[in-house]
Amino acid sequence: MKTKHVLEIADVRAIAQAAEAEALKNNWAVTIAITDDGGHLLWLQRLDGAPPISAHIAPAKAHTAALGRRESKVYEDVINGGRYSFLSAPAIEGMLEGGLPIIKDGQCIGAVGVSGVKSSEDAQIARAGMSAIGL
Repeated sequence: MKTKHVLEIADVRAIAQAAEAEALKNNWAVTIAITDDGGHLLWLQRLDGAPPISAHIAPAKAHTAALGRRESKVYEDVINGGRYSFLSAPAIEGMLEGGLPIIKDGQCIGAVGVSGVKSSEDAQIARAGMSAIGL
């Protein structure tokens, strides 16, 4: 049997605060979502001015990153590369850049999804959040 790290609420808060700080530093109105390793929502924060749809897209990106154990951008690239049938893949909806898995010692322990600005900026915010816990 293996031992696995899990996100604690203190970790989730630290990720959310660092992600929020990155967004505010750049004047980006976004929604930040954090999930556990099964894609279950642990945190949802919609900053002032973030579009309402971002409250649906950010959790979907995080869910996809958690279940796939890879950045949601991978799926976007697959589809943009012409494999349109991938749009029918079950249980994943957020196939846009901005969802990043949280990997600790080679294991996925959760994910961060951000939505509201350019996809590369969403990913930048997610990375800033994860840096708060040293990942």
